[in-house]
Amino acid sequence: MTAPLAHYFMYTGHNSYLTGNQFSSKSSVRPIKKALQNGVRVIELDLWPARNIKSAVLHGGNNDVEVRHGGTLTTSVKLLKCLRAIKEFAFQVSEYPVVITFEDHLTADLQEKVAKMVTKTFGGMLYSPEIDGLEKLSPESLKKKILISTKPPREYLETQNRNSPHKSEKTSEEQGDDGKLCSSRTNLFSCSFMCFANQDQIDEGEQLQEEDEEMKIPEYRDLIAIPAGKPKGGLEEWLRMDAKQVRRLSLCEQELEEATITYGKDIVRITKNHLLRVYPKGSRLDSSNYDPFVGWKHGTQMVAFNMQGYGKHLWIMQGMFRANGGCGYVKKPDFLLREKDDFDPSVPLPVYKILKVKIYSGEGWHLDFRHTHFDQCSPPDFLVKVGVAGVHASKARRTKIVRNSWLPEWNEEFKFEVAGPELSVLRIEVIDFDKYSKHDDFGGQTCLPISELRNGIRAVPLHDRGGVKYKSARLLVRFDLKDPQDCSE
Repeated sequence: MTAPLAHYFMYTGHNSYLTGNQFSSKSSVRPIKKALQNGVRVIELDLWPARNIKSAVLHGGNNDVEVRHGGTLTTSVKLLKCLRAIKEFAFQVSEYPVVITFEDHLTADLQEKVAKMVTKTFGGMLYSPEIDGLEKLSPESLKKKILISTKPPREYLETQNRNSPHKSEKTSEEQGDDGKLCSSRTNLFSCSFMCFANQDQIDEGEQLQEEDEEMKIPEYRDLIAIPAGKPKGGLEEWLRMDAKQVRRLSLCEQELEEATITYGKDIVRITKNHLLRVYPKGSRLDSSNYDPFVGWKHGTQMVAFNMQGYGKHLWIMQGMFRANGGCGYVKKPDFLLREKDDFDPSVPLPVYKILKVKIYSGEGWHLDFRHTHFDQCSPPDFLVKVGVAGVHASKARRTKIVRNSWLPEWNEEFKFEVAGPELSVLRIEVIDFDKYSKHDDFGGQTCLPISELRNGIRAVPLHDRGGVKYKSARLLVRFDLKDPQDCSE
């Protein structure tokens, strides 16, 4: 954990304060606490003036800055509550640094208030970027530190003046983290990397601010450990950025997908020194997620996920960050960090390992589920799905169905070729087969980082849809991970 911060994948949340969907759910400190307790190291807060700013000012205190998803029906939560929750839970599970990304929609006077609020709340926990350059600092040297990442300060009203006064606020996804429209309705070409290289005017708000502009709110500017922004000139300017002045760059998932078609190797080169954050597109109002491996294989450190829901991609994310003791930081593979030879993500990786997985049996469901949960009249009919998710995923395989048993035995083995084990996750899911329904019943799942699998017979605990470990349900599994030349049929 002594390499530079940019050499690690970071467990990253998106709109970390929302309790459910992106349009109408409540904002609360509860999901922030839960994320930190699960090892998430990057928390996102959207800062807005209080909806009733006059009342907030009248009552004084720190009530005039809210955290909410702008332009939606979501409720708001006071910024101070969020900061206090982060302070309390930041290092309960992991001692490694927490990064708070602010999406800032504030006026200069409110930015000044936020600066005082943050400084007073975190005190000595707050990292002050004044001595050593961030490029030299590692997760180890930043233990129990909180880092702020946002754009250099600017006037909130400048953004408002660029919009029609009759238009409502746009959501952060509609505007994009970089202030652009980015949704399922967007022309993908307008979100492409080519636009970044040729059209400075697309995103004036995220361009690097001139020094005199930054000096308007020096207290706020001095908080920023990781400046966020997009240099004028787009990609070419990105590549010329000083490696000693670490910056955070942001793309929505559509922008990244478009960019990787032409600029894959360039993105890998940028992420050797600078931080790249990728976040869900605006049409994911249900808090669904996307394929994280697109970002990871291009060196993206912050693949931001909606932690509020469940599903295959979130399970993969949770599995990836079970590596390294669940501390929220996972070292990038060496091939993404080579100095003289940039990795080309479009070229298939060779097979590095052969993984054999034998599913013996399972137990514990009768203790974690009601006896009538799977079937009103009989025990469940369990089968297991096994597959490898990664830069080159394999097709999922299935065991036979063991009918009418709470203690199923399968004794079946599967073999997988693994390319890039550091970027591969073993997926295991148990389902109860229902021949009378279109949908089988869920019986538990787990995702395991292949690079950390230990050979031998293991009791593998299962998790629910949200990633919470069941008390009793588990599988008996044998893992055999070897180099291809060591495998004999």
